[in-house]
Amino acid sequence: MATEYEMERLAVVVSFDESSLYTETYGFAGTGGTIFLEGQRLIPKDRPSDTVILFMHPSSVLQLMPLPTGLAKAGIHVLCCGSRYAKNDTPLIMEKVLIDYGAYVRYAKEQLGYKHVMLGGWSGGGSLALFYQSQAENPTIPAGDPVDITKANLIPADALLLLAAHVSRATTLTEWMDGSVRDEMNPDDRDPELDLYNPNNPNQPPYDAEFLKRYWEAQLARNRKITAWAREMLEELKKRNTGEMERAFIVHRTMADPRWLDATIEPNGRKENWCYLGNPETVNVGPTGLARFNTLRSWLSQWSYDESRANGEICGPGVTIPSLVIENGADDAAPSSHATRLFTALAATDKQHSVIDGATHYYRAQPEQLAQAIGTIEPWLKSHGFHND
Repeated sequence: MATEYEMERLAVVVSFDESSLYTETYGFAGTGGTIFLEGQRLIPKDRPSDTVILFMHPSSVLQLMPLPTGLAKAGIHVLCCGSRYAKNDTPLIMEKVLIDYGAYVRYAKEQLGYKHVMLGGWSGGGSLALFYQSQAENPTIPAGDPVDITKANLIPADALLLLAAHVSRATTLTEWMDGSVRDEMNPDDRDPELDLYNPNNPNQPPYDAEFLKRYWEAQLARNRKITAWAREMLEELKKRNTGEMERAFIVHRTMADPRWLDATIEPNGRKENWCYLGNPETVNVGPTGLARFNTLRSWLSQWSYDESRANGEICGPGVTIPSLVIENGADDAAPSSHATRLFTALAATDKQHSVIDGATHYYRAQPEQLAQAIGTIEPWLKSHGFHND
């Protein structure tokens, strides 16, 4: 039986100076020209290591999730990192999250003394990790609005873990958007033949290829319509040259992926009529839906299908470090095709794609699947010299 270590939780605060045109986040953390980032280091007691897995998500904090804590109890050092937008992605700028990511990587290496840093990209953190590493290996994003990555001096990581990862936040949102919405200002104005939750819709599961094509075209058109409006409004605000620099807005109905209702589409072990947040019809209109609350720049940076740079499939060819891709076999958030697309995109010649049968997105109440995931990661680390005995 594997050794289980007592786990310690250590608070981490990383700060750096940064000027901004306006305050983006509420409270002290992003004001006064200083950015404060909060995280937690999860370490096995009395077990030193020269390697740490750095888990980061654009807007979530992961220190209470089963895998990071399970890894620490298995003897692996973990650093869970909150961005400046932790628990509020309304104003989130993906390029600024790269700056936050870089601050943690530098802190892990220069302050904590870790020789090796492995990026842990869970869910929406997967495309973020690929975005970060591709820009750390070859920075290309120039000066301007919102940030200059070419002068950020991002430190490349030494290895990559993708777990239940999405291709990108923008791709995921577009695949989940309710294609029936015709008027963004009136979410009750819907095409009844595209409304997945309309019992009188003649198109019912299992959906045919013609309907799925029509529905995807409507989803994509909706994303692009919002992008065009956001771009036009941002240009209008700049043209006015007043104190109004941003504008907030709501996007309704963003949990209507046909895959939730039709398990024959990209089949895996997921439940039908269900998603990782519960009943998809409820989530479609609820406050937890993706991209419910936005700003103009945030939409363009993280949610726009055409303009967001944080696309793992596009960034993958710029990532050459050893990579482990783990797909959860009953994932109720990330489609199986996303894991395959990301694995294929990676330029790394040393890469592995593993599937944890029956695992849902979070391993909630799944100790066997959690143990299997840890049992996949631990030997991979050892085989690459990233885990001390």
